[in-house]
Amino acid sequence: MSTTLTDTPQPAAPAAPVQTQYRVLGAISVSHFLNDLMQSLMISIYPLFKSNFDLSFAQIGLITLCFQLTASILQPLIGQAIDRRPMPYSLVLGMGFTLSGLITLAFAPSYGFLLAGAAMVGIGSSIFHPESSRVARMASGRRPGLAQSIFQVGGNGGSAAGPLLAALIVIPHGQVSISWFSAAALLAMVVLFFVGRWATVQHRKPKTACHLPPVDLSRSLRLWILVGLLTLMFSKFLYLASMNNYLTFYLMHRFDLPVQSAQLHLFILLFAVAAGTMLGGPIGDRIGRQRVIWLSILGVAPFTMLLPHMGLEAQSILLLVIGFVLASAFPAMVVYAQELFPNRIGAVSGLFFGFAFGTAGIGAALLGQFADHFGIDTLIFYCSFLPLIGVIALLLPDLREAPASSPT
Repeated sequence: MSTTLTDTPQPAAPAAPVQTQYRVLGAISVSHFLNDLMQSLMISIYPLFKSNFDLSFAQIGLITLCFQLTASILQPLIGQAIDRRPMPYSLVLGMGFTLSGLITLAFAPSYGFLLAGAAMVGIGSSIFHPESSRVARMASGRRPGLAQSIFQVGGNGGSAAGPLLAALIVIPHGQVSISWFSAAALLAMVVLFFVGRWATVQHRKPKTACHLPPVDLSRSLRLWILVGLLTLMFSKFLYLASMNNYLTFYLMHRFDLPVQSAQLHLFILLFAVAAGTMLGGPIGDRIGRQRVIWLSILGVAPFTMLLPHMGLEAQSILLLVIGFVLASAFPAMVVYAQELFPNRIGAVSGLFFGFAFGTAGIGAALLGQFADHFGIDTLIFYCSFLPLIGVIALLLPDLREAPASSPT
């Protein structure tokens, strides 16, 4: 991703309203739920695609790569564009791409169509996330961490529901039943139309000062901090990529579980991720985002390293702990970066969501190759050490304590 965050003058981001707009946050969270539900559904039915098209693990990884790369490359560019010219109604357009991708996946006659459908879902995501995260910031009032958590928990809730609905609907009824979820895309388009209308009104109001903590750090230091945050995101999302894409296959292989039972364990992990996301933002508002970040990423390492050595019941409990603790970092990281670059809300949001998707996509492809050559058990074992990279978080400054008296 080539997007560069600089301090060149830009039009000021719309000021957050004094009061937190919970109805708007609820609407954008519901839309995020429906958006990520459809993305998670695609990933959850990989075993169905594997049997229908006789795919290898590497080919499974390439499906995720097509989805994640279209999202990761475009998101920072779209984020930078909306910083200059907000486009609230683009949310509806993005969901239209997701709808088209679902239909393509449902009726795909060959592997190439699966890749095309995944790419369209990725384009939809690249349009949705930067603008919707920006709207969440606009509606946050003085509680940006809480607002980011409300927004993101919708997405994580949708991700958690995907495997469950795949087990209950798609696996029993076949690939064509993916098209039934077009109703979710249409519902999301209606909700996003009203969100776009609210955001358009906000853009017409006079701009006032943003409610962001003052940060007196040089531009070069802020860029180095940004690199550190992205490194932490790499460890977090590469580990989650290993679990989201290959946990089902791992459980089927090691414990001889049927597909539906293995997907229920994936649901446990994703449900815990949704719960952790909901609490990570408001906790960061209260105790500081830097503390949440290092407690979340580094603190989860003992549990991830223990997971491959435990039995099925113990793994279910560990999946709850891992998902909850690890997920609490992302809202804190996004808001932390937004506070570093307060005039680049869209670009920062696009960069972080895009980097997350890119890491997951490239990681899924490489991890698939690794699993083909060394086995799925070995993959899960080595990925368990990734959260140790979280030691970098100990070097992050607490922005609440940053001095604001001297000029930058």
